[in-house]
Amino acid sequence: MEQDRDQCPECASAKLQTDYQKGETSCSECGLVIMENIEDHQAEWHAFDSEKRVRTGAPITQMRPNKGLPTYIDRTNRDIHGTKIGHRSLPLFSRLRRWQNRLGVNTNRERNLAIALPELDRTTSSIGIAPPVREEAALLYRRCIKADLIRGRLIETMVSASIYAACRVRGAPRTLDEISAATGIRKKEIGRAYRLIRRELRLEIPLSEPCRYIPKIAAALNISGRAQEKAVRLLKMAGEDDLISGRAPTGVAAAAVYIASAMNGERRTQKEVADVARVTEVTVRNRYRELKKELGLKMAL
Repeated sequence: MEQDRDQCPECASAKLQTDYQKGETSCSECGLVIMENIEDHQAEWHAFDSEKRVRTGAPITQMRPNKGLPTYIDRTNRDIHGTKIGHRSLPLFSRLRRWQNRLGVNTNRERNLAIALPELDRTTSSIGIAPPVREEAALLYRRCIKADLIRGRLIETMVSASIYAACRVRGAPRTLDEISAATGIRKKEIGRAYRLIRRELRLEIPLSEPCRYIPKIAAALNISGRAQEKAVRLLKMAGEDDLISGRAPTGVAAAAVYIASAMNGERRTQKEVADVARVTEVTVRNRYRELKKELGLKMAL
């Protein structure tokens, strides 16, 4: 209950009480109901466990085989209030746990997810992929199972391809080389599986923009924000002149960072830039020469 600052129109008392369960405001002196059918704007709290009260339960997530909504019987042998379960009930709970474990991976699909999703979680964590992209990758993998694309193929390969596809869909700058290094799957195999997923699921993949790779490359090389801005401007000028069409985005981004760092007095070698961008020195050198020539840059590197 909480008191209102208004006064009762009947007895002029200021002792008004609001009962959100009944949905009414009344005077505590004369009992007059002043307002009724009022809305409760307070938080709706529930006790989902014995430790704390929260507004909602666990969120739905694609990263768990049961989407994060399990009925879990733990081994503490205590009820929701923390009271110990009696000895007569212990055999019953043991049987329930046993059946819970058996029914948790009952179908081939559930067994597949029980293997694939932990691998997906491990890989995305190791290369620092954001949670929304992880959810997208898990959803794509579930769609692959539903479309029967997993049959006859390695789970690890399809997991890697789903991660790469999710990065492309969400615009996250990750290359096949990075995912291959994290999973141990050959880049050629991941690329083949990715093309299969893209074709069969009819994914609309946006073109990779070189600008998306600049912050990552610049951060690894410890280059200032001013140099990054120059690199972005160079790529925008190159895009207007259609100089980056048909070029690998990582190679173009590496060349732009290489030029911008030198222009800003933070020069890095072609080998340093190439190693960070996971491209060859020849690629950086060729893209640099193209940008320098077409943009009319007056510099000797």
